[in-house]
Amino acid sequence: MLLRSCWKSRHKNSSGSASCWIRPGLAALLWLCVTQLACGSGAMGETKNVIQKDAEFDVTYNDTVTSENQTIYAFNHTVSRNKTEGVHVSVDVLSQGLESPILFVVRQKQAVLSFQVPLILRGLYQRKYPYNHVGRTLCQPPTRAASETQYFFVDVSTLSSQGTNYQLRVSRVESFTLQTDKKFSFTASPSQPQYFKYIFPDGVDTVIVKVNSDMNFPCSVISIQDIQCPVYDLDNNVAFIGMYQTITKKGAITVQRKDFPSNSFYVVVVVKTEDEACGGPLRFYPLRPDELIDAGNRSKVLDVMVSPAINSTVYVTGMLFCLGIFFSFYLLTFLVACLENKRMNKKRDVFQNPADMSPAETGKTPASPYEYGSFADNGSTLSSEAITDSATSTDNNYGYMERSLDSVGRSRQESLSSVEEDDYDTLDDINSDKNIVRTKKFLCVSDLARKDKRILSKKYQIYFWNIATIAVFYALPVIQLVITYQTVVNVTGNQDICYYNFLCAHPLGALSAFNNILSNVGYVMLGLLFLLIVLKRDIVHNRALVRNDVNALECGIPKHFGLFYAMGTALMMEGLLSACYHVCPNYTNFQFDTSFMYMIAGLCMLKLYQKRHPDINASAYTAYACLAAVIFFSVLGVVFGKGNMVFWIVFSVIHILATLLLSTQLYYMGRWRFDSGILRRILYVIYTDCIRQCSGPMYIDRMVLLVMGNIVNWSLAAYGLIERPNDFASYLLAIAICNLLLYFAFYIIMKLRSGERIQCLALVCILFTAVVWGFALYFFFQGLSTWQKTPAESREHNRDCILLSFFDDHDIWHFLSSIAMFGSFLVLLTMDDDLDTVQRDKIYVF
Repeated sequence: MLLRSCWKSRHKNSSGSASCWIRPGLAALLWLCVTQLACGSGAMGETKNVIQKDAEFDVTYNDTVTSENQTIYAFNHTVSRNKTEGVHVSVDVLSQGLESPILFVVRQKQAVLSFQVPLILRGLYQRKYPYNHVGRTLCQPPTRAASETQYFFVDVSTLSSQGTNYQLRVSRVESFTLQTDKKFSFTASPSQPQYFKYIFPDGVDTVIVKVNSDMNFPCSVISIQDIQCPVYDLDNNVAFIGMYQTITKKGAITVQRKDFPSNSFYVVVVVKTEDEACGGPLRFYPLRPDELIDAGNRSKVLDVMVSPAINSTVYVTGMLFCLGIFFSFYLLTFLVACLENKRMNKKRDVFQNPADMSPAETGKTPASPYEYGSFADNGSTLSSEAITDSATSTDNNYGYMERSLDSVGRSRQESLSSVEEDDYDTLDDINSDKNIVRTKKFLCVSDLARKDKRILSKKYQIYFWNIATIAVFYALPVIQLVITYQTVVNVTGNQDICYYNFLCAHPLGALSAFNNILSNVGYVMLGLLFLLIVLKRDIVHNRALVRNDVNALECGIPKHFGLFYAMGTALMMEGLLSACYHVCPNYTNFQFDTSFMYMIAGLCMLKLYQKRHPDINASAYTAYACLAAVIFFSVLGVVFGKGNMVFWIVFSVIHILATLLLSTQLYYMGRWRFDSGILRRILYVIYTDCIRQCSGPMYIDRMVLLVMGNIVNWSLAAYGLIERPNDFASYLLAIAICNLLLYFAFYIIMKLRSGERIQCLALVCILFTAVVWGFALYFFFQGLSTWQKTPAESREHNRDCILLSFFDDHDIWHFLSSIAMFGSFLVLLTMDDDLDTVQRDKIYVF
């Protein structure tokens, strides 16, 4: 019965045009009839009238459909192999309060597209949004012939017994194929997605697809898909294949020809039903599970433009530029070493000339211990004005006094005499001597350089071996993890996983942003160069010790190079781990980029302290344990710190207590005990020094430093507790850098106040480093992306490349910060070279 009805309907409604549609219409009619036969039991034996109409493009059809009739619109168009033309189907339902939706089925040569109207799209928590106006672009099947006529049919049906009015319009999309470097504007909505075709021109292997909009919301998605049917262009399926990313105002995807065998691809733009993925507000939870929510107007105007990306020449230029910059530092270091060696040879010849004998050789006593020595190398002398004791002079000179060699110094034999470090620390009488020496009001380096040099050298070498071991065990799983990240991005196509600067992300092989990785090579190269410089100094110093050079044995800051080796290794590891972080930058692996920054800051502070406190500096095990605690808190802050008041209270309390404990340790030079009687001793000191008699601190210089340090740290703790910044890792790094800068400034000021001076090379390094740090921080704060926001919001900060069309602002930060860190290390290495010929009992401790 149904089959006969089908045939009757066809002959009744196709008079005059049956011969035109006999071959394509027969296949469609047989398919429809078989479908109705299969569903005949569901229609309870009722017959359905099938009406087939010859339809035309750009004509609006107003019709009514019920459960008793079905309408088929037959279209034909000519498809050319050399020209791609899109076809757009637009449907409006005019009736309200429908019992059942209308089903539209578009049958093509090699594809079938079906959708219902009203179209129901789901959001979070199963929220449902109905759309009465639906527009879909048909997938274009390929053709091998130069020109071919293809047919497609639009079937309209419903199960509603009431008549439902609708409008149907099929039109051609004239601008379906995107042109290179030409902007194209269009409008999209959740129920009317848009997609366009792009064909790679000859000679272009990589292009970048840029999508822009003046509207933040509604949130949208850009997807790159291969030329195949079906095209996934709805919110609930756009992530099934290809590459995709969410966008608000700005989005960009780099596409390579090798990933698309057909040398072409679709650019699909979908507007999402909700804005949570782009950082928008969250709608209320539906009161009833089946409640339909009016989505309102979610149309969005966007621009799309496809531009050629850089070619291989730019890649080669960028790599040569990067390597050339840092190899120039190797060349400059070689030239400086040659000049220094020439100067030292000339100096040695001068000392061998009897006409230029030093005052020590002629029996003349210098007016000041600083008048000769290293200061004489540059032909200048320092004033020999005495520094008087603040207790016996009205001149306020911050506590320093004039001390002669007899009253303060000790003989060479005494300063060199020592016992093993373990024996020294366990003997009661020596321990008592330590209490006497380290609690003196005025300390010299000789007072804190009494331990055996060989034992101390081995102690500080542990810094290097420990950090080398840490680097291996830390780097291997990091490399494995970021490789997995990159693989997931490449396989899933989800570009919301990684926070790149997509407008300047140049892929190479499996890497999505090779330029951000390449720019980290400076840390590695300059870290290696610093290790070579330290190795040279270590060798020269050891040779001086072998020949019993007096200056090497008794003069200058004690030379221990273990911390310098650790600093160079940390700089190299910073480059490696920063490169690993930029393989796929996001909030979960940001600690890779900051872990060795904490170590560098900590090692620099330890090195500054070690210079004048070699006997009492922290051991490698204690130092790395503290740094491990810092990294532990960094991880906790990234995971739990965002908006968590409890975490910030606990961290601020720990921060303040640690500051107080460290201040006590530094003020008393380690000569205090943390035990059950500490509270009683604190109360006793308060009573005797503040209540019974008002006396100032014994160690004024240390007290000034520690008071300033406590003010800075308490202020940072208060800021964190009040503001609770989302980027906890950067906040923690800011604490470390502020303390390092404070200590470094204090060291420089006290060095100058003590009558010492900074040699030319060290002064040049300080000025050069300060300038480079200034420029580096400028580029750092440009903020090309941020994982504190959603990926779509982060892309709003993306900017084009600014250097050689290959490097962006953050790459320049990598260049400049690596140079600045290298310069900072050189400052620490050379800033006390002026003391190399000054006896240690003339060098003050501060």
